Order: sequence, then C-alpha cells, then structure tokens
Amino acid sequence: MKIKLTQVALALMLTGSATAALAESKTTNPADRAEIEALKAQVNAIAKTRHIEKNNLANFDDLDFNVYSGQKWDELSKSHAKDITVHYPDGHTTKGLDKHIEELKPMFVFAPDTKIKEHPIRIASGEWTAVSGTIEGSFSKPMPIGEGKTLPATGKSFKIGMVTIGHWNKKGVMDEEWLMWDNLSFMKQIGLAQ
Repeated sequence: MKIKLTQVALALMLTGSATAALAESKTTNPADRAEIEALKAQVNAIAKTRHIEKNNLANFDDLDFNVYSGQKWDELSKSHAKDITVHYPDGHTTKGLDKHIEELKPMFVFAPDTKIKEHPIRIASGEWTAVSGTIEGSFSKPMPIGEGKTLPATGKSFKIGMVTIGHWNKKGVMDEEWLMWDNLSFMKQIGLAQ
C-alpha cells in the first residue's frame, strides 16, 4: 500500500502515537518507511527550532522587563554576546557588550524610572526575533550634555514605541541587534523639541 506524503505528514503532526503506529505497521513498504523517517526528522527539527525560538523570546522578555528596566548591566550577557554589534536609531553602531552598556546607561541618569513592561508583539523565526514594546519614564533629573553642562529636568513623562530585531547565535545570545524608536517624538515628549 502506497501512503501519500500528506497523510504521513498529517499523522506526524497530529500525534506521536499515530506516528509510532504508522512506523510499526507491517503494511508499509521500505520506500514508505524511508519517507516516514524523513518526515519524522523534519518534525523533530521543527520542534527543536520552536524550542529555541521560545527560549530566545523568554530571554528577550527578561532582558527588557528585568535586566534593562532594573539596570542590571552585569546580567546583560545572558542575552548579548560579548562581541555584539548594535545598531541605534540615529544610525550609529557599537561593537562589544561594554560599549552597548555605555550607550544604555545615560538614559537612566536623567530618567531613572525608565522601564519596559510589555512586548505586545513577539515574533521568532529560527535565529531571529522581533519584539515591540513601550519605553516609558520621566525626565526627572538633570540631563548631562557634555563639558560638565546639563539641561534641567522638565518633569515631563515619555512613552515611546520601540522595536528590537535580534539575531541569535548557537550559544543562545544575540550577536547583532537593531534598536528602533522615534527620537523626535521622544524629544517632544520630554520638552526638548517642538
């Protein structure tokens, strides 16, 4: 009896017991058995990929909700490779985890309550993730602008949408990251632009 590929695929996706019964069946010929084994390997590969994607998204949630929002810079290596390349909204790029941390810290000087509490959109595909969120806080402390000068706090709050795209390596950390948010909207919300 020749088993159609779609039937085998359906059986593989539905239940492990259906797969086992089909594989053990005395009515399948060697070609069908080979096809079943190939499909089982594909299903196992898909399951492994889904598991990795789930872990990467969970790591990303911890990154934003716990590590970034809590300024736990020593824990950033749980989600970022030591040699990570990060692309920022203004077009500049940093290389290395230490440089990335130095880019993140200044925000908390003038807005120490900065946080990300949700990721309404979370997408994973193989070694890639894309999440959206909202960065919120308030301009409550003086903002350093260089040469020992500061801008006085306006007390205004901000709430800006952000998107982060990450490429994850085989060690389960990002080796490249793209950060996107609207800087003009941010500056307007904190009272530094019109």
